[in-house]
Amino acid sequence: MVKRPCERLGTVLTRYLLTVSVRQQALRLWEREQPGEAERLALRGATGRYYRLVRRYRCSTSKFGIGQVAGSNCTPLGWHRIARKIGGGWPVGTVFKSRQPVGFTWKGMPGAAIATRILWLEGLEPGFNRGGDVDTFRRYIYIHGTGDEPTLGRPASHGCIHLAADDLIPLYERLPVGTLVWIGEW
Repeated sequence: MVKRPCERLGTVLTRYLLTVSVRQQALRLWEREQPGEAERLALRGATGRYYRLVRRYRCSTSKFGIGQVAGSNCTPLGWHRIARKIGGGWPVGTVFKSRQPVGFTWKGMPGAAIATRILWLEGLEPGFNRGGDVDTFRRYIYIHGTGDEPTLGRPASHGCIHLAADDLIPLYERLPVGTLVWIGEW
C-alpha cells in the first residue's frame, strides 16, 4: 500500500507515517519497524519493513465533508507530505493568522481557529491534490491545534485537521518535514 504510491509519485518511504481516517475522526502515527513487531499495519516498504502503530489521536476534519477543490472548505483525500512546520518555540495555545503568531494565546476561546503549531500539508498526486484548483498546499490545508478542543472527534474544521495541543506538540517535535500523510475516507 505504501511502496507502490511512493514509486508512482516519485517519493521515498519515510520513517514515520500519519494516517487520517475521516470516518473515525482519528489520526494515527506509524513508525517503520522490522517484521514481527507488535501491531503491524499491512504496509510493506521497499526494504521489507513494516509500519508499527505508535499512537492514535482524536482529530476533527471538515464539517463540510471531503473534497479536493479550492474554496470548498472540505478535507482533501490522498497522499500528502508535511511541507512546512510553523510555530516551534511559541507558547502552547499561541494563535496564528496567515501563519504568523498574533501575540496572544487562545486559553480556551473557541474563536482561535489556528493555534499552537502548524504542519502545512502538500499534496503528492498531480491533478488530484496537487496543482490547479485542487492544490492542498495552496488551499492552506494544515494539521494544527484549535481553540475549540471539545469538538475533537467529530467533523468541525473548514478543511484542516485539528488536534489537541497536548497531542500536536509531541508530533510537531517528532516528525520531520517530508513525513508522508495519507488522508482516507475509511
